[in-house]
Amino acid sequence: MSVPIFDPTGLEPRSATDELRAESPLARTPDGTWVVLRHAEAVRVAEDAENFSSAVSRFLQVPNGRDGAEHAAMRTATDPFFGPTEMARLAPRLRRVAAVLVDELLDGVGPEGTEVDAVAALGAVFAVRAQTSWLGWPAALETELLDWMVANHEASRSGDLARTAAVAERFDAIIRSVLAPRRSAGAEAPEDPTTALLRLEVELPDPAVPGSARRPLREEEIVSILRNWTGGDLGSIALCAGVLLMGLSRAPELVERVRDGSEAEAGAIVDELPRIDDPFVANRRVATCPVTLAGRRIAAGERVMLHWTSINRDELVVPAPDAVDPEANATANLVYGTGPHVCPGRPLATLELVTLLRELLAVAEVRPSDTPGEREVAAVGGWAHAPVVLVPRRR
Repeated sequence: MSVPIFDPTGLEPRSATDELRAESPLARTPDGTWVVLRHAEAVRVAEDAENFSSAVSRFLQVPNGRDGAEHAAMRTATDPFFGPTEMARLAPRLRRVAAVLVDELLDGVGPEGTEVDAVAALGAVFAVRAQTSWLGWPAALETELLDWMVANHEASRSGDLARTAAVAERFDAIIRSVLAPRRSAGAEAPEDPTTALLRLEVELPDPAVPGSARRPLREEEIVSILRNWTGGDLGSIALCAGVLLMGLSRAPELVERVRDGSEAEAGAIVDELPRIDDPFVANRRVATCPVTLAGRRIAAGERVMLHWTSINRDELVVPAPDAVDPEANATANLVYGTGPHVCPGRPLATLELVTLLRELLAVAEVRPSDTPGEREVAAVGGWAHAPVVLVPRRR
């Protein structure tokens, strides 16, 4: 049987893959990229970093766009930024950021409530403020970062590589504008994760120092890490906020569990709703040697796309993909990937989303809006516009 063609042009990721996945675990794009649609095959690829390389981007991507010893060393050096101690220290600050934003949105709102876009007005603004607070970046960058998020989304949807490159260079310039004064300040630089990266060393030899086993991060590596932490996270948190608020507005039975349940229960729901409607659409790999996957021969050098939106809806592991069941589906949930290149920022993303929801739901009910939402289309997932109504809770 021939491999089906995957062309998601103009489609949102679920409708582009649900029927195709029933036909085959693999598909191919018109340009020949293999597309992994099912769970078992995705786990096989994601956990086999030797045969499926993550070094696929024309841009430097640290750490998860590297392989082997370099990837392992970079993860060892940077994963502690998302460790339990750091997240516990950050949590009160994120609660303040969320509370201020919610107060702004509800200021002067009467009992009839107010309509907001959960992506643009809530998720995007919170993502920028949370990230700048965590990294110690100037609050004055908020407007510039929000504008960049819009430009980045438009570039991603266009598929225009020159446009994508220009947007990436624009973000790198923002990062360098933050790094420069810290380098000038030296020991007087503020103590925050951005400064910590400037001082970080990795267990990798320095070619300029014979016999060395450690070296500082290079400028381009620091820029890449911060681009990954911020540029990748800002849009993702905004899209997740849209998915979560649209879901909760239609599932009031979940609201109490998120608002009043344990952090673990809220986190499980925050994982489950994006599993159903995953805005983290895809990651890429390249085969390093000939390999067989799902009975198909993939040649060395061929590109492979892990389509997480489809993978997380695979009926072979989640029989009812649209049903909300955080406990039953937890072990199959690959919203943040799996294997050695699993997303390092998962603890931060979960903390941000749980904090935002709990601060919001403590003071407001979230109800569906009469205004229709607008879905994102490939290569982006989730909601482009997610209108919900916020109604102040009676005390």
